[in-house]
Amino acid sequence: MKTIQVIENVQRANDEVAAANRARLEDHGLAAVNLMGGPGSGKTTLLEATVAELGQDAVVGILTGDLATTRDAERLARLTPHVAQINTGRGCHLEAHQVRHGLDALELEALDLLFIENVGNLICPVSWDLGQERRVALFSMTDGDDKPAKHPYIVLAADLVLLNKIDLAPHVPFDRGRFLEDVRHLDEDVPVLELSALTGEGMEAWIEWLTRSATLAAPPAGAGP
Repeated sequence: MKTIQVIENVQRANDEVAAANRARLEDHGLAAVNLMGGPGSGKTTLLEATVAELGQDAVVGILTGDLATTRDAERLARLTPHVAQINTGRGCHLEAHQVRHGLDALELEALDLLFIENVGNLICPVSWDLGQERRVALFSMTDGDDKPAKHPYIVLAADLVLLNKIDLAPHVPFDRGRFLEDVRHLDEDVPVLELSALTGEGMEAWIEWLTRSATLAAPPAGAGP
């Protein structure tokens, strides 16, 4: 019973910080997207392509989580100066208090959109609220078509499912029908988009989803036009 109580306390403390993060972001009229996907699914490449696609239309901030190194942040800093790396050590996911410190490192008033690139993992990040507005689950053709069935909770938590690396379809065994059937078995309504962050195919639909889903920041209440 004591162990259960400790787990509940940790989760409750995280949710309280997540709520504070969400309020802070709302105060800045800033929406956050929690990008979740396995190692090598292409999260950083997708963010690079997204920043490039948005160009002058939106100022993008990124909190990037990883166990070690600043390599992802260094890549992304070539495209936007609003980047902070969060290293989790042995932690398999980001937690709200880490995001809170990451927000301290960014000029929130200068941003239109914030991405939180979670640690490469299809399991642990799902249960931890970070204060985000949207959750995006990123799968890759190179990971195999069975990942939604094997990792159902990330699909159930997602506001959008992305299938990346479609440019490799001729070169890897991947059953699109099976992939989509498994996703739809879990959630009939979640949007599914296919793209290649490397070649740019499908990126237009992704950018449109970001805009249509109101993840691009609106001015705070009471602000002028």
